[in-house]
Amino acid sequence: MVKTEASLNLNRMTPLGLDILNFFIIVGSLLICVILSPLRLPGIDLMGTAPSWVLIWVVSWSMKRSIWQGTVAGICVGFIQDGLTAAEPSHALSFAIVGMLTTLLRKQRYVHEDFISVALIVFGMVVVAETTTAFQYCFQHFPPETLSEYQVVKFAPIGSSTNSPSSDWQVFSAKLSDIWIYHQSIALSTAILTSLWAPLLYYPLNRWWEHLSLIRKMKG
Repeated sequence: MVKTEASLNLNRMTPLGLDILNFFIIVGSLLICVILSPLRLPGIDLMGTAPSWVLIWVVSWSMKRSIWQGTVAGICVGFIQDGLTAAEPSHALSFAIVGMLTTLLRKQRYVHEDFISVALIVFGMVVVAETTTAFQYCFQHFPPETLSEYQVVKFAPIGSSTNSPSSDWQVFSAKLSDIWIYHQSIALSTAILTSLWAPLLYYPLNRWWEHLSLIRKMKG
């Protein structure tokens, strides 16, 4: 009964009123995801990592959008995430790739809109995003001659200078190894958590956008 009354009230709204309501739902849901991102709530963290709520939002948004809408949304959300965490490496690139790939997968009908498919695509997009971030970390430390601030004596051969080319390459190799070892653990734990929690955000947003689309079609 309550659901029917709510549907009737939405049907009576003007197109402008529906657009305003949709705007507040989009901004409000994104704001909730941004607030949840730095939190480590009991029961939803794994190995010190939490679900990537903003990535779930980008995937949910991009599932029914065009490529440019998914990409632009990913860039905007990435810049917001940069403001909350660190600007380097930027999240804009990884989220833009996530938005674009999600749209392409949906357009090609490789995925459906059931919970399992959404969880799988979110799992894959987390891996893509974390891998993109790891590559950005690697590029930050290249070329090796710019790594003087990271040079450690234990990496240098006996009797050689810590500023020698061989020392630079050893430090660079050690740094890359540390980055990818850390990336593997973070990517896996974050992907598992995020995919498990994805339906919690995706389902209500998807239901709202489907209902909004139906109302707009009815209004012509």
